Parts: sequence; C-alpha cells; structure tokens
Amino acid sequence: MERTERATASASDEGRYRLLVDAITDYAIYMLDPDGIITSWNAGAQRFKGYTADEILGSHFSRFFVPADRDAGLPQRALRIAAAEGRFETEGWRVRKDGGQFWAHVVLDPIRHADGTLIGYAKITRDLTERKQAQEDLQRSEKQFRLLVNGVSDYAIYMLDPEGRVTNWNFGAERIKGYSRDEIVGEHFSRFFSPEDRERGEPQRGLTTALRDGRFETEGWRIRKDGSRFWASVVVDRVDDEAGRVIGFAKITRDVTERKEAQEALAKANEALAQSQKMEAIGQLTGGIAHDFNNLLTAVIGSLEMARKRVGIDPPAVQSLIDNALEGARRGASLTQRMLAFARRQDLAPRTVDLAELVAGITAFLERSIGPEVRIETRFPAGLAPAHIDPNQLETALLNLMVNARDAMDGSGVVVIEADEAAIDTARPGGLAAGRYVRLAVIDTGEGMDPETAKRAAEPFFTTKGVGKGTGLGLSMVHGLVSQSGGGLQIHSRKGEGTRVELWLPVATAALAPAPAPAREPDAAVAPAEGRPLAILAVDDDGLVLMNTVAMLEDMGHRVFEATSGMEALDILRSEANIELVITDHAMPRMTGSQLAEAIRGEWPGLPIILATGYAELPPGGDNSLPKLSKPFGEYELAKAITAILDSGKAASPGAAIAGS
Repeated sequence: MERTERATASASDEGRYRLLVDAITDYAIYMLDPDGIITSWNAGAQRFKGYTADEILGSHFSRFFVPADRDAGLPQRALRIAAAEGRFETEGWRVRKDGGQFWAHVVLDPIRHADGTLIGYAKITRDLTERKQAQEDLQRSEKQFRLLVNGVSDYAIYMLDPEGRVTNWNFGAERIKGYSRDEIVGEHFSRFFSPEDRERGEPQRGLTTALRDGRFETEGWRIRKDGSRFWASVVVDRVDDEAGRVIGFAKITRDVTERKEAQEALAKANEALAQSQKMEAIGQLTGGIAHDFNNLLTAVIGSLEMARKRVGIDPPAVQSLIDNALEGARRGASLTQRMLAFARRQDLAPRTVDLAELVAGITAFLERSIGPEVRIETRFPAGLAPAHIDPNQLETALLNLMVNARDAMDGSGVVVIEADEAAIDTARPGGLAAGRYVRLAVIDTGEGMDPETAKRAAEPFFTTKGVGKGTGLGLSMVHGLVSQSGGGLQIHSRKGEGTRVELWLPVATAALAPAPAPAREPDAAVAPAEGRPLAILAVDDDGLVLMNTVAMLEDMGHRVFEATSGMEALDILRSEANIELVITDHAMPRMTGSQLAEAIRGEWPGLPIILATGYAELPPGGDNSLPKLSKPFGEYELAKAITAILDSGKAASPGAAIAGS
C-alpha cells in the first residue's frame, strides 16, 4: 500500500515538474540522451528555436549550431566537458528553424543514475540576442569614442583616478604636453603644474572644487615635458558611476598660448592708442598754452628791452631789476620752446649729422654741465650711418638726458652714450614707422623707474624730482624732437637697475636733403634796422602785443599804422597808399592773418607777407609758404626780419608786408 502511494506521489510530482518546464517560455529547456539526441522539448524551446516537439524530438542537438561550430566539433566537445566536469556553460551563435541566428547562453548539465551511470543531459538555453546587440553597440560606441578622443589633436583629453593619477592619454595630450602614454599613465597630474602652483596647492584645489561642484574651470601656465610653458584652458569634470560613487575625473586641456598672446598684443595696442590719444590731447593743449604765452612774452621782452635802453646805465638798481626781469622772460621763452617741442610745433633745421662727431664735440660741455663725479663713456661703432636731425636741438636733448641721468645717480656714477643701427619692417606702437634708424642711447646706473613711472616719463610737467628741481619738460621735449624728426623715443628701465633712453633717429638718405646749419644768434645789443624808415601797418587783436610791436617799430625809426582786425587793416591799406610793410597776427577772429595775406595779394599782388609765429607749422588754414618770424621776439629779432625783407628787395617799393601770428 505504501509503495503504491509513493509511486502515485512520484508520478504526480513528475507531472507537476513537466507542467512547470512546459510553462517556461523565456528558456529553452530540454533533454538529450548520452549521444546528444533530443528527448524532450518545452514551450520556450519551441518559441525561440522555431521547432515543434514533433519536428525536433529524435534529432541531434548539433542542428542548432552554426556550420563553423559544427565543423569545429563544438557540440561533441560540449558533451565531453559536461560529462567530465559536471557542467558546461558558454555563449555563442545558434540557428533557428528559419535559418536566423540568435545569441544564446547555454548551460549543459549531465544526468546520472543513482549508480553514476550517465543517462543523458539537461540543456538550458536563453536567447540573449538583444543583450548581445546592446553590448556590441556599446563596444562599437566605445571604440568610436576612443577613436574620436585619440584622434583629437587640439585638446588633451584624459582621465584621472580619484587621487589624481593619469589613467589614460589621448594623442592631443601627447602632442600638447610631450609625454607618450607609457611615460605618463600612472603619474600624478600635478607634474604638469609649475613649481610655484604646486607649492600653492593648485592641483589639489582643482580636484577639490570638481569633487564639490562637479566641475572646475580655469586658465594658467602649464609645463611640457621639455620644460617649456604654455597657457592652458583647463576643464575638470567629476565622473560618477551608476551608483553615484566618484570613480575619477575627466580632464580637458587646450593650449591657448596664441590666443593669450593675441589678447596681450591687443591690450598693448589699445593701451598704446589710448596713450597716443592722451599725448595728442596734451600736445594740443600744451601747444595752445605755449602760443598764448609766447604772445605775452613778446610784449614783456620787447617792453623790457626798450625800458632798459631808456634807463641807460643809471640808476644801476633799476637796470639790475630790468635785467632780472629779462632773464626771467627769456627762461619763460625757453620753457615755451620745450612745450612746443613736445607738441611737435617747433622750428627745426634738420641736416645730415655724424653722431659720433657731434657727441665728441660736446662731451667737454656735458662734463662741465653734470659735474666731475659723473664719468661719461662713449661707444660708437666704425662706419655708423649719419642721422637726419637738427643738431642744435639734438645737443639740447642730450644735455637734458645727461642731467636726468646724473640726478638719477645722485650726482655720481657712469653714464654711457652709445649708438648702433636698427631696421624695422613694420610700424611699431608709438608712431615709429618702418625704415632704417640710428639708435642713440643714454644709459645710467641710477635708481631706475617702475613701469608706471616709465610709462609717464615723457608726459609734460611729470617729474619725480623735488619742488624747484625740474620742470618735467626735459623728456617731453626730447620725445617731441625725435617724433617731429620722424623717429621715436623708447625708455627701458627697472627699479634699482638703471635706465636706458633710446632716440630712434632716421638714417640720412639722399631723399632727405640736408639743410644748412642755422647761424647762431649773437649776444650783441639790440640795434635798429639799417636803411631808410618804412611806413608799416601793424595788425593784432591783442592790445598788449600790438602796443609792444608798435613801440619797437617806432623805436627803430619807422612810421607805424595800427589795426585790431583784418577788415580794419584792409580799410587802412586802401586809404594809405604809401604803406610799405604789414605786421599781422594770425589768430584773429573773423579774418585770420593768412586770410588777410590772401586778400592783400588780391589787391596788392606785389606785397610780400611774413608770418611771425611760435609754431613750426601754422594751424589748419594757415599759409606756411610765407616767411616766418619766431615768437617770442624782441627788437633785435624784429629788426633782423625787416632787414631780411629789405635785403631781398621785396620792400623796395611801397606795399611790402610782414605778417605775424
């Protein structure tokens, strides 16, 4: 009875297991006999292999293998391994009834009798085609990404582990930083930082920021394998796994040195432009002030000279006061000349100048001027090209530079004057055009200047000297001279290391015809013009200048008519036919001196016109073809101008004209 019950229970269990196996559709579960013949077949096997039980029972399981695997004996090998080792597991391509292939995960277990006799195999197969496709897609994507990353040459793209060690390396990283993959993988990325950045903890700061914020971005200097530096744009991104754990950092670096240099060049160009505009504005202001001041000095000097003549030698006290006043006025005139030099509006007489010869000729004078405690050394190469420059103005410029050098060295030391030739192909900031130059340098070993002071050194009235020790116009005068001469001024200085001031002077060529050297003014007393007295018309809207000019002309013995405007002057010329000379200010309202001169030419074409001005060139609208008399002028200069007109024959008949501005 018990045996029958156990048999019934066993049959019932077998039926339940069979129902369970047949109900599974995601797995092919079937039996093989010891030779590999299929003896059972479930619904899952029918679903993804395509065979019904009637079609496949009794067939060898090798039918499911691709031809290449069958030819290689893979079915028999699977049975042998399962029998010998108790299990065989693999993945590979299998074939459906319709010939289609699928990727299968296969487990083959041997089935043995209680006595160990092999009675067959249990085979479980799962269709993993979708997973296989996903893996292949992922692998393909990873390969493509790897190829993409490795193919990038403009960016260094690599990974870091959580501690900052390099774990991979692309071609761009090798090109930019110089390390091969074998040289750098496993090394800490701080190797790419400068020593000073490592000391400041910059590498760790980047990782800490990326760890906290997810991203860190910066720019800075980095070091290549060969020790050279480059300006890098750097991005560090935190990399997390699917569980949110930090597994490292993605680092992208780009060499942007050229961009930085371009930005710096643009910034320098903008700064140079702003400085040029600033200096141009200051120059215009300075030139205007000097022009107006010259008018005042003309009146002061002329009046004082006439007062000195009338006072004579008695009383001596009055004579001394007048002499002091004249000296002050002449110093004021010298100041206006420096202002006009800065404004590039002074009269120049450039000619071909041998710089070595010029410096040799004034060295003794320079030594006396700067004192015995300063030694002057000169260094001029043989065959140095001549410069095209006004020698008198250059001598004054050198004196200014030597005085500055002496003051910078506290009155003792060595000053070197040297020269060489230089050529530039393209224009430089500051107005220096392309061409050949003689570079004349004055070098001292004084206290030097910081960058901000050096930048402002050529500005008018800027000085680091104490009150009463300088006008601040020395370097500005030098700058104006070389600029007006077609050259440039460059200052190289470092605090505590001295200063080098370079005058870039154009090389004298055939195209730059030399001008004769101007004669030096004598120190003789003022004398009236020789020859007969003239009838002169003086025109000026400034009452002080007009009164002074009239007084000086009358003191010379001339008969003078006065006018305060151009229209009034024309009316006088039409009514007084015997007028022989006209003296007119240029800067007058409604009708300038140049316009008056044009009107005079229309009605009296034989009348010559001379412009007396403190400018080398008149403002726009002025007639620069007319002879000029420099302001401020005294009686001697005025008499000299009139004598020149008489000697030229232009005042031989009534109607000659002198025009002043």
